[in-house]
Amino acid sequence: METSTQAPEPAPDRTPASGPAPRTAAATATTVPAQATAPEAPAGGSAPAAPTTDHEPAADTTVDTSTADTSGAAETSAAAEAVPGAAAGAGREGAGGGGRPAAPPVSLSPSRAGDFMQCPLLYRFRVIDRLPERPSEAATRGTLVHAVLERLFDAPAAERTAPRARALIPGQWDRLRESRPELVELFADDADGERLARWLSEAERLVERWFTLEDPTRLEPAERELFVEAELASGLRLRGIIDRVDVAPTGEVRIVDYKTGKAPRPEYAEGALFQMKFYALVVWRLKRVVPRRLQLVYLGSGDVLTYDPVPADLERIERKLLALWEAIRLATETGDWRPRPTKLCGWCDHRAHCPEFGGTPPPYPLPLAPAAPSPQGRMGAD
Repeated sequence: METSTQAPEPAPDRTPASGPAPRTAAATATTVPAQATAPEAPAGGSAPAAPTTDHEPAADTTVDTSTADTSGAAETSAAAEAVPGAAAGAGREGAGGGGRPAAPPVSLSPSRAGDFMQCPLLYRFRVIDRLPERPSEAATRGTLVHAVLERLFDAPAAERTAPRARALIPGQWDRLRESRPELVELFADDADGERLARWLSEAERLVERWFTLEDPTRLEPAERELFVEAELASGLRLRGIIDRVDVAPTGEVRIVDYKTGKAPRPEYAEGALFQMKFYALVVWRLKRVVPRRLQLVYLGSGDVLTYDPVPADLERIERKLLALWEAIRLATETGDWRPRPTKLCGWCDHRAHCPEFGGTPPPYPLPLAPAAPSPQGRMGAD
């Protein structure tokens, strides 16, 4: 599938910079233009527009990943998806095995699903091999902005102002560096501090833009950084971390995700919504409630993308995930993780190990399933 030439938005590795770990709970898309007020339903109680459904093929395991969170860290740790019993809320996904032995994947998050759909070999490198990846300025800035927006809701409603949010940035950055010492290398060569100052200024601009899209004085999130996990009837375990959950007095649920990049072009909106439909499916299976609205807040461009799902949407995404999981299971058993070269390869940290770039993957660390015996023809009588 053709993808955009724009670099994918790095998914923030939102290991909480401070405060408690993430909490645990075991159509037609519309874009709100910049400077417009994002719809406050359901949190504000007004009725959203009537939903329409999309026509996503049930067993299609391809999706545009040019704007999805498919690089860097994402919903849960890659290790948690491969190691049974990994602690919930142990940190957003980051590469690096930390000395843990390789293990078959046992669950699926939106980011790792996106990895496999983008490139099966990338999935292997992140989940099976857990190869290290360099921290990036863009992904780390996303982490910082998410931390600031989460912590802002600790203040009383009237005090949730742009100046207060900006004032949170230095402290959250300090806490982030303390929790992730590898981030020091991001600005190791910035002797005069100019690059760091520009980077922090951009984080401030993103935070300030949020106030043109939503009014935090009118919002009282039911949950922030909520870790969710649900096991489907098939045995597939889905997991992720939702940025914000709003619940109206009438009980309607809105799932909100912040993006520090720009909104996708209309032809790529479906790929961007994959993550949100994934979350909606998990909430539906956990709570038996279909979220009334899915909302992506793009701080980079000042847009809000919304979608109102219906059960048929979530049934389709479930079938798609089951087909995807079957493909992952077969690749795990056979060791056949094929690269899928696209324009996104230019931003991949693993080209040195990729056959498409003359590299060699590490030795496969998992046992392979025995090959099925080939059928033998019977010999006729002489």
